[in-house]
Amino acid sequence: MEETTFALPATPKQIAYARSLALRNQTLLPWEVQQDRRALSVWIETQARLKPASDMDRLPTSRQVAFAEKLARIKRRAVPDECFRDKGLMSKWIDGNR
Repeated sequence: MEETTFALPATPKQIAYARSLALRNQTLLPWEVQQDRRALSVWIETQARLKPASDMDRLPTSRQVAFAEKLARIKRRAVPDECFRDKGLMSKWIDGNR
């Protein structure tokens, strides 16, 4: 006897939940994963464990801000306002003013 396995299609509830997770985590939901119930289940489990992307993750840390303000006092400069809204910009400003 031959043993064949059939991929069951994902349920509408699974797909809806997976789409909400993809939106929350700002990631893509692959088309191939949506076609197989088991694959989608694994994808959902992985995505559910991830910490959601937050606007707070982009802000500089308090240590970055304190260090930048210390550098600004020493160099007698002001830290640009946009640096307080983006961690990457703050890091570049610090590196450029050491």
